[in-house]
Amino acid sequence: MKKSNTAVNLWIVGSIGIDDIKTRTSDRKNLMGGSLPFSTAAASFFTTTGAVGVVGGDFPAAFDRRWKAFGTDLAGVQRKEGATFRWACVYDNNMIERETLKTELGVFADFMPELPESYRRAPFVLLGNIQPELQLHVLKQSAGAKFVALDTMNLWIDIAKPALRRVIRRVDLLTVNDGEARLLTGKWNLCDCAAAIHKMGPAYVIIKKGEHGALLFSKRGVFIVPAYPVRKLVDPTGAGDSYAGAFMGYLARAGRVTDGVLREALLHASAVASFSVEGFSLECLERLTLAQIGKRVAELKRMMAV
Repeated sequence: MKKSNTAVNLWIVGSIGIDDIKTRTSDRKNLMGGSLPFSTAAASFFTTTGAVGVVGGDFPAAFDRRWKAFGTDLAGVQRKEGATFRWACVYDNNMIERETLKTELGVFADFMPELPESYRRAPFVLLGNIQPELQLHVLKQSAGAKFVALDTMNLWIDIAKPALRRVIRRVDLLTVNDGEARLLTGKWNLCDCAAAIHKMGPAYVIIKKGEHGALLFSKRGVFIVPAYPVRKLVDPTGAGDSYAGAFMGYLARAGRVTDGVLREALLHASAVASFSVEGFSLECLERLTLAQIGKRVAELKRMMAV
């Protein structure tokens, strides 16, 4: 583990991969992928962000350079002998359904997250979509955490629900999609799902509905934010990770958590995620500016005005 000289406000743990992705218009190989590059790149528009993950000896140096260009601190990225996590998929023509063609865990199979000392004092934490046991392991190292968000998926709900419930009890916010919320709680109505998750521990719940936006549930009620209507959908991979990263990055920049800040964070998350899907991998995020993000946030606010 490298020593970090950067005081990060937010650290994120997740997967780092090399992807092959086929869509209705293109077939791309050896793309920088995994949840962590998307989420940290999105967060880095708003705050100093640290990455916690693992790569193998085959991880291209060019990927490192592209990642660092966002200002992301990579002291938490372990370098191991072996192959980097690899994943391949093909999307249906609707660009919603997809078939996984290949999953090769490589060094990710033995990943044991360890935080650099400076990360342990960071006030904001995003536990990306990895095994619940690893999420809990790394969370125990984070003595300075003031606000912790958790992302998960149906796989862990199916095969590791007891461990996942232990993590959920310790976080401030859980983000899931509508299907995962129903699977986790056994309920159908999303308001009932959110109420059941509140009882598990988190004060806040975000339920994502893909192209239909997201719902934020808190003690003060429900806030609905639409997805930005993208005209040119190129690759949906990483949209949820970009959304979560931008959301947490905005909270970390604000330095406080109120309903107003949370709502602004959701609008910024929707805007950043809309850019992410307009290209493959980090291509569009690499060209993105804060001014462009602000423009789409303003457009969303106009769309929501009554």
